[in-house]
Amino acid sequence: MKIWVDADAAPGDVKSIVARAALRLEIQTSFVANHRLQTPANNRFVSALRVEGGPDVADDLIAEQAQPGDLAITADIPLASRLVEKGVRTLDPRGTEYTRENIGERLSIRDFMDGLRSTGVETGGPRAWGTKEKQAFASSFDRALTKLTRGR
Repeated sequence: MKIWVDADAAPGDVKSIVARAALRLEIQTSFVANHRLQTPANNRFVSALRVEGGPDVADDLIAEQAQPGDLAITADIPLASRLVEKGVRTLDPRGTEYTRENIGERLSIRDFMDGLRSTGVETGGPRAWGTKEKQAFASSFDRALTKLTRGR
């Protein structure tokens, strides 16, 4: 089992929660981004993978290398769809799990909103990430890790 974090837009608290769990459970974890990342000191289980800039380069690396039984963290719905298809358990930074049952609807909504934005409609963005979202992520992440590590 390995943990993959789409780190370009992941909140710092999410990265901290994941890094602490990686150390505690001794799970190899990769933060993937198109910019330089600082990894936690004294945590040999967390590595940073820097990819060249460009659209979806980090996403492509995660999608290619993640395997069934891994856990991924991403807010990118197209990447989540690719991972779910492969059997990779996938969470967003707000604690919502992407599943075979909900990923199609999420992609449709994302595409619809993208279409609106392309015509000039201001759709706003997601609500601010705060304490409530941090707690929701930590809880969902813990549940996912428990399920995935039972078989280790």
